[in-house]
Amino acid sequence: MTKPGETDDYSLSDHIKAILEHANNKVIDYCVYDFGDIVPEFVRIYNKDGAFPVEQDAVKCKEQGVKPIRKEFACIDNGAIRHDPVAVADSIIEIICEDLKFKDMQNNPKYVRMNTKLKANNEVRKEKAKEKHKQIKEANKENKKSRRLEKPKSKFSTKYDERIRSIRNSDTKREEKRRWIEDEK
Repeated sequence: MTKPGETDDYSLSDHIKAILEHANNKVIDYCVYDFGDIVPEFVRIYNKDGAFPVEQDAVKCKEQGVKPIRKEFACIDNGAIRHDPVAVADSIIEIICEDLKFKDMQNNPKYVRMNTKLKANNEVRKEKAKEKHKQIKEANKENKKSRRLEKPKSKFSTKYDERIRSIRNSDTKREEKRRWIEDEK
């Protein structure tokens, strides 16, 4: 997200350009950037404060001599859009490991430690995904029992049902607040 008054209308390449200008040197080889979906309700909250998603102009990054790497690591933490620190760290470890492999240093102790850590984190992520899938499957079983007579939902509705509910709740709360303010007048 942009920072109001600091990085208004900055794109990915604008951020890189500012760093390069301040550093007076080529200090950036890679730019890891997030391309994941951001829940619209949270974007709306940031928009109210003048912050907007950063434009991802990866082609311009390449023109600046920086290799852009797309990853998905945005998450919601305490009502704010954040980068998952483990996913960010794993992205950095992957870059370092690939660089060491390119230099034929797979037996280097640093490479072995980082690669082992990366594999362990991937296993943890897989286990969490399996557990989440299992919970969803169980919830779906319960829902099927209660919805046997209901009309089946579309793929869109199933995928975005929680977001739609959240937007409706947000709109309802906003309307209640508006009515309360009118009543106070």
